[in-house]
Amino acid sequence: MLRVFLVPFLIILILAEERTASYVAAAIFVVGAATDGLDGYLARRHAAVTKTGQWLDPLADKILVAAAVITLAAVRDFPIWAAVVIVAREVGVSLLRAYLGLRGIGMPASRAAKVKTTLQLVAITLYILPLGSGADGVKLGFLIAAVSMTVLTGMQYLLEVRTLLRGGSSPLPGQASP
Repeated sequence: MLRVFLVPFLIILILAEERTASYVAAAIFVVGAATDGLDGYLARRHAAVTKTGQWLDPLADKILVAAAVITLAAVRDFPIWAAVVIVAREVGVSLLRAYLGLRGIGMPASRAAKVKTTLQLVAITLYILPLGSGADGVKLGFLIAAVSMTVLTGMQYLLEVRTLLRGGSSPLPGQASP
């Protein structure tokens, strides 16, 4: 829940459009992102992995990411097309998780989705930071990689859900059957 709690502060700091506020916003975003890894580690270490946690944890990630990209697209140089793709995929996957969750089916994150999340987090952090125009190519490169993985993993989840709903039980790549 810490990630969701940090969202209003993140938005306010990005909207401030001041250099110091940008550094603080980046720090808040990185801390929020780091809690995802810590949360997963603690849940596995203490055998506290639940279907609810498998649904709520990614939802908190999606809220943090969506808030950042929407705010950045509104006030900075974050490309609107990238924000639309990222938010649409995150909303779509969240709806799929909710739909499956109501049927008692868990949908853990695939390895590719974890790579996607990492790329998104790096790209968004770069766009939050007040970097000079010399970093534009690096920012765009990470963003293109993130958006590519966003589309790829969105398609992967759609195919997996289709298989599950047709009675198949093939897991997502790298995952055990739900």
